[in-house]
Amino acid sequence: MSEKNREGKRTARERLADEREKQKKAEKRRRGLIVGASVLCVLGLAAVIGVIAANSGGDDESEASGPVVAPSGALGKDGLAIPVGKESAKATLTVWEDFRCPACKVFEQNYSPTIHELTESGQLKVEYHLVTLIDNGLGGTGSRNAANAAACAQDAGKFAAYHDVLFENQPPESDDAFADDGKLIELAGKVDGLDTPAFRACVEDGTHNSWVAKSHEAFQKGGFSGTPTVLYEGENINQDRSMTPEKFKRMVEEANKGQ
Repeated sequence: MSEKNREGKRTARERLADEREKQKKAEKRRRGLIVGASVLCVLGLAAVIGVIAANSGGDDESEASGPVVAPSGALGKDGLAIPVGKESAKATLTVWEDFRCPACKVFEQNYSPTIHELTESGQLKVEYHLVTLIDNGLGGTGSRNAANAAACAQDAGKFAAYHDVLFENQPPESDDAFADDGKLIELAGKVDGLDTPAFRACVEDGTHNSWVAKSHEAFQKGGFSGTPTVLYEGENINQDRSMTPEKFKRMVEEANKGQ
C-alpha cells in the first residue's frame, strides 16, 4: 500500500472518530437540557442570594409575618406541600417549581405525560412546593401571584389541571405577565369549573400570599440551588444525567412491584 493510501485511510479513521465524538457531545448536551435544565433558573445563584438578602426586610417578610393560610389538603411541615396522586402510592416525587421559571417548563414538557400516567394509575404521588425564585432575581410578583392562584385552584380541587395550564401558557422569563390577576383568572377559564367567584376572590385578595412566602423560605432553608428541584425518594434526580422519563417510569414501576 502506498504512503498516500495509508495516509488517506488514517485521515478517514480520524474523521470518523471525530464525528463519533461530536455525536457523543451532542447527546450529552441534549440530556443536560432535559434533565439538568434547572441551572437555567439559578439566575447566577450568588447574585440571587444577594438580592434575597438585600430584600429580606421587604414585601416577602411582611407577607410571611401575616396569617399563613395553607390551601385545602396541603401536607407536610407547615402545610407547604400540595399533593397530587393517591396517598397509597408506593413512590413519592417532590417537586420545587416556580411558574416563571423556563427550566421548570422544560421539565414539565418532558416529564408531565409520564407523571400523569403514574399518578392516575396509583403508582406515584407528587408533592409540589411553589417558590418565587424569579421574582427575587428579576423583580416583579408573577411567581408569587401565580403560586397563590395555583393554591386557590387547590382549594377548588383543580390544582393539577391549573398547574399544567400555567406552564403551557408561561410568558418569557423577563415578562412579569403573571403579576396580572386578570391574566391568571383568564387562564382559569381553560380549566372546567375553576373560574368561580370564590376563585376570583382568592386570587385578587392574595389569600395564600403568606403561604407562598413561607414555601419559598423553606426552599431557601433547604439549600437547593435552583428550580426545578426534583427529588425522588429523597434523591435529587436532576443530578442524574442518564435520567429520562422512561427510566423514571421503570423506577416507579419497580417500587410498586407486588402491589
